[in-house]
Amino acid sequence: QVQLVESGGGLVQPGGSLRLSCAASGISFSIYKMGWYRQAPGKQRGLVAFITRGGTTNYIDSVKGRFTISRDNAKNTVYLQMNSLKPEDTAVYYCNANFASVDSWGQGTQVTVSS
Repeated sequence: QVQLVESGGGLVQPGGSLRLSCAASGISFSIYKMGWYRQAPGKQRGLVAFITRGGTTNYIDSVKGRFTISRDNAKNTVYLQMNSLKPEDTAVYYCNANFASVDSWGQGTQVTVSS
């Protein structure tokens, strides 16, 4: 059974930083494409960044240069380092594991950027 557990969310001031973690179990982590999505109030869930099993990364334009996705296959964990946070980054952030077009999701972690 796939289990994805996110952590690291919280309240931060504009310009601050947070690092999200997603610990995976029940999967052969190294062969999965891992991603971070977010959902703001009243909006649909959307992709933030992903990292392939080969380490290729991709980001949406609004977070390029501010966010960094990485993975540690030895720890079955994917990270999202978020710097220079803006109020518009406020959302619930979800971890995603994808293999053979099958998606698994974590429960989400709240990120609030506010002064």
